[in-house]
Amino acid sequence: MIPLTYTIRNLFRKPLQSFQLIVGSSLVVLLVMLAVAINDSMQRTLSHTGSEKNIILLGAGSEESIERSELTPKVAEIVSSSLSGIKQVINQAAISPEVHFNGMVKCSEDHEAQSLIRGIQHQAFWVHDKVRIIEGSYPRSGEVIIGRLAYQKLGLNKEDLGIGQSIEFNGELLKVVGIFDAIGTVMEAEIWMPLQDLMTFTQRDSLSCVVLAVESSESFDDAEAFVKTRLDLELVALKESDYYQKLSTFYSPIRWMAWISAILISSGAFFGGLNTLYAALAARIREFGTLQAIGFSRKAILFSLFQEGISIGIFASIVSITFGLLFIQGYTFPFSIGVFTLDINNTVSSIGLLVGIILGIIGIIPPAWKSLRPSLPQTLRSS
Repeated sequence: MIPLTYTIRNLFRKPLQSFQLIVGSSLVVLLVMLAVAINDSMQRTLSHTGSEKNIILLGAGSEESIERSELTPKVAEIVSSSLSGIKQVINQAAISPEVHFNGMVKCSEDHEAQSLIRGIQHQAFWVHDKVRIIEGSYPRSGEVIIGRLAYQKLGLNKEDLGIGQSIEFNGELLKVVGIFDAIGTVMEAEIWMPLQDLMTFTQRDSLSCVVLAVESSESFDDAEAFVKTRLDLELVALKESDYYQKLSTFYSPIRWMAWISAILISSGAFFGGLNTLYAALAARIREFGTLQAIGFSRKAILFSLFQEGISIGIFASIVSITFGLLFIQGYTFPFSIGVFTLDINNTVSSIGLLVGIILGIIGIIPPAWKSLRPSLPQTLRSS
């Protein structure tokens, strides 16, 4: 076997060429890591938003969009008196009547953006237990509270949407009096206001949904039986986790676009690196012939070339993971119902390392085959 020191020395024999290969491979690895992070982060955000112990009551036919749903405001009272197993807080049922509205919010004279606005009552905090006000207070009429990432959804700087600032919605000026978080959910990009205010501003007399927290997941069967017996209410019951899982499926084309873009750009970088490897190994054909002449087999030389390729791949992976942790970690992407935050976690880093190693192995095969295929006399005579 050819010593490993020989392989490492070859990497530094032409530092500019090795640098080009590492940079090209790093781009491929980084794009794959980015595609994995986008897919994983979006899916995880949507799945974390829904709770197994929350049930959403929607208008029949609106199972795929809360915004399109309509149901009578008396549903919350009827459910409270008809269903058992509902979570109790201070001797009150944890039932949250809500209106969800995707509308335009004006943040300044020349800036307007779309945001998901949720009309709530205080019971919303009993149902959505991941939400907590971290600054300010609960909103009264004419006031709103905002998720800690709402400024990114609206395309603003953080200081532009702090407590004391105002936003305009449907011609009404609303004061920001609180900021809430709901780590790992899409709710962090929403704007919440009193339910009656939102119903007045949007001129509607119906709710979008009623969300109830139950003591156990078995209570879902009771909720399904309720909506099937009360046909006059025209309701459908969904687990909150199932609803957001359906949304995840709906957004799968976006995740596929991330993969397609990564593959197309990576292919260009890969073939560019392949050309560089062809040129690099073609210049070493006589060297390979000399190694064969002094007793090393072609398998030993090929194994040494694989070591070179894997070393380049590992260096590229380290560069990509470092870049991701320094510059991509925590970056947020807005989409229609909120934002998701990229997380370069252990899984993404491991995939990046694996891709770098595979890239080094696959990339070395074609030029190595071409360089080692000639007979020994042809190899020694090559210039």
